[in-house]
Amino acid sequence: MANLNRDGFGSRFGVLVAVAGSAVGLGNLWRFPYMVGNNGGAAFIIIYLLFVILLCLPIMFSEFIIGRRTQSNVFGAINKLAPKSPFLSIGIISVAASISIMSFYSVVGGWTLEYIFKSFSSGFLTADSTALASQFSGFSTASFMPVLMHLLFLGLSALIVVAGIKNGIEKYSKILMPALFFLVILLAIRSVTLDGAGAGVRFLFYPDFSKITGETLLSALGQAFFSLSLGMGCIITYGSYVNKKENLFKISLMTVAADTGFAILAGLAVMPAVFAFGISPGQGPSLVFITLPQIFAQLPFGNVVSIAFFFILLTSSS
Repeated sequence: MANLNRDGFGSRFGVLVAVAGSAVGLGNLWRFPYMVGNNGGAAFIIIYLLFVILLCLPIMFSEFIIGRRTQSNVFGAINKLAPKSPFLSIGIISVAASISIMSFYSVVGGWTLEYIFKSFSSGFLTADSTALASQFSGFSTASFMPVLMHLLFLGLSALIVVAGIKNGIEKYSKILMPALFFLVILLAIRSVTLDGAGAGVRFLFYPDFSKITGETLLSALGQAFFSLSLGMGCIITYGSYVNKKENLFKISLMTVAADTGFAILAGLAVMPAVFAFGISPGQGPSLVFITLPQIFAQLPFGNVVSIAFFFILLTSSS
């Protein structure tokens, strides 16, 4: 009887934007550009795409099937499919992996929250890469504010989750994910039209396979799994709330396509600007926080766009 009253997604679009929100978020917009920058550009992207198509899509489809079939989270699902077996340890490992990822993901979420507040400052938008790098370093290494923003991000995430699937995750994702896509498209258009942006476009789309190493392969595989939230129970849990009438393969295919398209779009929004502004593509985790304010400075009402962008990114990633 309990399952009859169980919360669930109200539509296929709701499933898509919610899962895409879990997959897209900071994973693609924050992590993907700097992973591309650290691993040679287009060659990394090609390997990443091969992993997504050949490995991640089948795994996502399988996780959706397991979740909907068992109507449980990852531990409960394995307990139903293989009770009292060693496979139960997979459920424990998956939960531990989710906690571990959240432990640093929420730190980056706190950085994003801080940049909402910074966007209200008239001096925030500048073309000075050195000043922006110093600003990021000063905040991220401070002893108090990063902790406060970290806790605020966790609190916001908890509020959305407590609201449930239909009135929480799905409701906010339906509004915020399309808005985030729109803003990233706007940034990509401005980025590729900057003087000197051509070098960044070539970096993204003209591969140099001599740069491929074993570390490149592992980085591409890790990014593919991280971006799509695979192997840690998220998709199994989401699958448990999907209506039995929905085609799970179509949902899997659409989610992978949306996530991959957003990743490339994020690369176009960031990497051409990186080269145009003379920033090192291997800047690391601070890359987006140094590059985006310079793009916002090139837009009308840049502070307003910056506030909207970081707010939407924050809430869609919560």
